[in-house]
Amino acid sequence: MSVENEVRAALRRAGGWARGPGRGRGVAGALVGCLVLGGVLMGVEPGGGDGEGARAARVAGAAGPGARAAMVAGMPVALPEVAAAVREHEARARARPRDDASWAVLGVAYTERARRTGRVADYPRAERALRTSLRLRPAGNTAALEGLAALANARRDFRAAKRWGEEAVRVAPARWTSYALLIDAYDGLGRYKAARATLDRMLAAHSGPAARARAAQVSWDRGAREDAAVALSDAAASETTAAGPSAAGALWWTRAGELAWERGEAEESLGYCEKARGEPDADACRARALAALGRTAEGVRAYRVALARRPSAPVALRLGELYESMGRTGEAREQYGVVRALVARSAAAGVNESLVLGALEADHGDPGVAVRVLRAEWERQPGLRVADALGWALHRAGEDEEALGFARRATDRARGGEVRCALRAYHRGVIERALGLAAPARRHLEEARRLNPYVA
Repeated sequence: MSVENEVRAALRRAGGWARGPGRGRGVAGALVGCLVLGGVLMGVEPGGGDGEGARAARVAGAAGPGARAAMVAGMPVALPEVAAAVREHEARARARPRDDASWAVLGVAYTERARRTGRVADYPRAERALRTSLRLRPAGNTAALEGLAALANARRDFRAAKRWGEEAVRVAPARWTSYALLIDAYDGLGRYKAARATLDRMLAAHSGPAARARAAQVSWDRGAREDAAVALSDAAASETTAAGPSAAGALWWTRAGELAWERGEAEESLGYCEKARGEPDADACRARALAALGRTAEGVRAYRVALARRPSAPVALRLGELYESMGRTGEAREQYGVVRALVARSAAAGVNESLVLGALEADHGDPGVAVRVLRAEWERQPGLRVADALGWALHRAGEDEEALGFARRATDRARGGEVRCALRAYHRGVIERALGLAAPARRHLEEARRLNPYVA
């Protein structure tokens, strides 16, 4: 079976985020449109939480003091501690199969291990563990509800994340972690007003570094870039000592680096991500900054390290595009094959990779396929990132009139697009230029260059 047929089959087995399987510039950026700071549940600090949280923390505590917060769906911890928690709670679940708290911690640990290693087969394991916990304790099981919401966000199934997150908030309205998960879900569904209202409720419940770091995404979406940058750097600094950052600090330094990249500050982005060694996203963040600064050989090496540490379809696509920009077309084609294989593998584990597949097809495959993939995603989850990707795919397929409508949605302040995103502005400008709209095209292309000259 060809790789493309494997992708189709995997998508069908996974429930089909596209009616079919999943050319231009910068399509790896189009996977997400602009910065996404969420995607990982940032939970209670050690010693916080309600009664149930304290109970689950005691269950998790045996994995090591540093793992306590993470295993209660908390701040990320080092991979060895995550692995230790998986081993311990697998043993606990075998020894005490009716212990709902152990099943919930195990599900959260599987999700975190998948996030940090790219072992997407852990996602179905996480779902089974969390649903077992919920079956054993169907009423008031906030830990399992939050775990299911975090899992759904990790799989980019934002409808399910919304459902589980809203139920978690209903059951335990004082737990701020549920609001953080719900913000991710609303953002993925394009419900930006709901995300902002939920942010206010989250900060009323808790205002520690983890909550402030999560709030940075909403600040960015509102166009308050400096507020977002300050929130992230403060949160990262609070988790960094002379010995280096904690796992949470490394994550937040990486997010600060990604935000600096969105502002067109490649040197600053590189500096932040250099501080975050050990975080799975840090090597890919470094690679992008190095390539932008003309250090392409170093960028290639950093991308290879990133993929060796954690296979990722978006990162593999970025590496393929870097090869192509260097004239290494054979290696680029081979890398695009890797992207397809990773998409198929993820889809088989229930992970929604529609944006990756759509971007790949739009610029390096069949734009018509990209349009079908992204139309289906728009019907499911009509957010700004999908609007931008679908607009670009329509342009690549020669449907510029319809493409402009989606490009406008992706940049329309009235629809939630306050963020000034270089890639979205670039896409809109190119589409307008193709339609002969010279003045708005020039304005948006200049805006893209001003925001981030490395993209435009």
